[in-house]
Amino acid sequence: MKSNIRKLSAMGLLVTMGIVFGDIGTSPLYVMKAIVGVTPDFDSLYIIGAISCVIWTLTLQTTLKYVIIALRADNKGEGGILSLYSLLRHTPPKWLYIIAAIGASALIADGVITPAVTVTSAVEGLSIVRDGIPVVPIVAFIIIGIFVMQQAGTGRIGKFFGPFMLVWFMFLGVMGALNIGDSPDVLKAFNPWYALRLLIDYPGWFLILGAVFLCTTGAEALYSDLGHCGRMNISMSWIFVKIMLILNYLGQGAWLLSSGKDAERINPFYGIMPDGWIIPAVILSTGAAIIASQALLSGSFTIFSEAISLNFFPRLKVKYPSDEKGQLYIPAVNWTLLAGCLLTVVLFKTSSAMETAYGLAITVTMLMTTVLLTVYLRNKGVSKWICGLFLVAYSLLEGVFFIANASKFIHGGWYTLLIAGIVGVAMVIWRNATKMRRSFIDYRRLADYADVITELSKENDIPRYASNVVYFSHSRERGEVESKLIYSILNKEPKRADHYWIITPEFTDDPYMLEYDVDILVPDTLYEVHMRIGFRVEPRMTLYLRQIVEDLVADGDLDLTSRIPSLRKHGLAGNFRFIVIHRVFSASSECGRRAAMLMQLHSIMRRLSVSDETAMGLDTSNVTVETVPLIINTRTSRRIRRGMSKN
Repeated sequence: MKSNIRKLSAMGLLVTMGIVFGDIGTSPLYVMKAIVGVTPDFDSLYIIGAISCVIWTLTLQTTLKYVIIALRADNKGEGGILSLYSLLRHTPPKWLYIIAAIGASALIADGVITPAVTVTSAVEGLSIVRDGIPVVPIVAFIIIGIFVMQQAGTGRIGKFFGPFMLVWFMFLGVMGALNIGDSPDVLKAFNPWYALRLLIDYPGWFLILGAVFLCTTGAEALYSDLGHCGRMNISMSWIFVKIMLILNYLGQGAWLLSSGKDAERINPFYGIMPDGWIIPAVILSTGAAIIASQALLSGSFTIFSEAISLNFFPRLKVKYPSDEKGQLYIPAVNWTLLAGCLLTVVLFKTSSAMETAYGLAITVTMLMTTVLLTVYLRNKGVSKWICGLFLVAYSLLEGVFFIANASKFIHGGWYTLLIAGIVGVAMVIWRNATKMRRSFIDYRRLADYADVITELSKENDIPRYASNVVYFSHSRERGEVESKLIYSILNKEPKRADHYWIITPEFTDDPYMLEYDVDILVPDTLYEVHMRIGFRVEPRMTLYLRQIVEDLVADGDLDLTSRIPSLRKHGLAGNFRFIVIHRVFSASSECGRRAAMLMQLHSIMRRLSVSDETAMGLDTSNVTVETVPLIINTRTSRRIRRGMSKN
C-alpha cells in the first residue's frame, strides 16, 4: 500500500514541506549574495534584471519542467532520474544507461557540496553580530551531527521538520515583504524584459546566470522525492513555497537598491532583517540547512539503492532503520559523503568560495533528465514535434546555464565534476562488466537434469548433505540455470537432499513489486521459484523463501517433514542449506584487452561490496559459498597435439 502522506491533505502538505523543499528553500541564503558578488558596482537595472532572471528561472525550470511535466513521468508513483531510466532501459536507444549514470553521479556530487554550502551560509550570519567567529569549526561540528543522525533513520523527517519548514517559508516571505516598500521598483522584475535586457547589455552575462542558477538547484531533488509525498502534495505546496521564495528575493533586491553598498560586507539575506533579528535568523537558517541536508542525504541513499538494483553499482550494506516505506540507510555512503562534506568545508572555508563549485554538476543532471524525459514522452505517444520542441528548448536553456557555470570550473567547479566523474565511471564500468560476465555464463535446461537429480535424492549410499538445498540462479530464461549450478549439485560434491530449490530473483521496474511463482519440476523434490522484487524492496531471501514454503505446505504441494526416520517420527522439519556460487575471473581466459580490463576492474570494485549472502539477506549460519572460475574465451586458443611415441 502507498503511504498515507502521498494523499493530498493538510498533513501531506506539511510533511512535503519537510521532505521536498529543503534544498531549494535554503537558496535565498546565498543566491543574491552570489549575484552581487559578480559585480559590487551594481545599479538598479542590474538588481531588477537579476531578480527577473531568478523569477523566470523558477517558473520555466522548476515549475514548468519539474512540477508540471516531470512529476507526471513517474514509475508507479516513484520519481528521480534512475526511476525514470528504469522505465526506459528495455527500449532503444541502448546508450540511455550512460545518460542515467551521468545524471545520477552528478546528483551525488551535488549531495556532497549542498550541506556544506547551506550550513556555512547560515552560520556566517554570526559574523555580523561578532567578528572573528570560528565559522569552519562550527560548520564541521553541525555537519558531523547531521551525518551521525542518519543512523537513526529519516522515516519521520516530514512529521518533525514539516512544521519547522512551514515557519521557515513564512519567515522568508514576511521578511521579504517587509522590505519591498523600501524600493517598490523591484516589482518590475516580474517583467521578463528586464532579464533579457540584463543578459544583452551586460558583458559578463554568463557569470550572472551562473549565480542565478543556484536558485533552482533543488528542482531535481523535488522530482526524486515524488515517491515520498506524491505529485499533488508537491504541486500544491510548491505554489506556497514559490510565492515565499519570490517575496524574499524581492525583499533582498529592495534592500540592495536602497542600501546596496552594505552588500560588500553583509549577506543580503541578513541585511533585510530588522534590528535584533540576526540571531533568530541564524538559528532558523541553520535549522533549515540541517533539514535540507537530511533530506538530500536520504535522497542520496535512495539513488545508490536504485543503482545497486539496476546493476550500476556493487551491492552495499543497506539498513532499514524505520518502518517507513522506502526509507533506508547505507553506512558506506553516509560516511563517504561525510568525508566529502568535511573536505569541502576545509578546502573552500567560506560559502562564497563554495558557490564557485556549486551548480555545475547539477546542470549536468538536469540536461540528462531532459534527454530521458524526451524519450519517455515520445514512448507515451506525445507528438515528435512537441518532444523535439521540449528537447531543444530545455537543452538550450540548461546548456546556457551549463556554459555559465563552466566559467566556475577552475575556481571550484572541478571539485564537483571530479566527484561526479569518479562515481559515473564506476557506474558505467560496473554495469558493462556485469553484463559481460553474464554473457559468458553457460546455461543448461534444468528439466534435462530432473531425472538424475531425483535419483540422487534417493541415493542411500551418499550421505545426506541437507534436507533442503537452495541455489540462486540469475538466468533470464525461464527453465534455464547456470551450468556451474548443475556441476555443484552433481559433480563437485554430489549433494543428496530431500528437496532442491532453484531461486531466480528478478529486480523489476515496478519499485515495490514483491511476487513469486513456482514451477514444480518433480513433485516433492525439485522446485524452481521465480521472485519478482521491486528495485526499492529489501531483498530478504531467507524470509521470502520461508513464506513461500509455508504457502506450498498449506496447498499440499510440499511435505517439509524430514525424511530422517528419527526426526520424521516426531514430525520435525528438515533443515535448509543455501549454496552461493561466486564466479572469479580466470587467468586462463582467452579474451581481448578491453574484456580483461573490465573483468579486473570488476574484481577490484567487488571488494567494496558486501558478500552475496549479506546482500540477499541470508542467514549466514547455513550458507556455503563455492568459488568457481569464470573463463572468458573470445578468441580461439591453440590446442595441444598428441605426438608420436618414441618407444
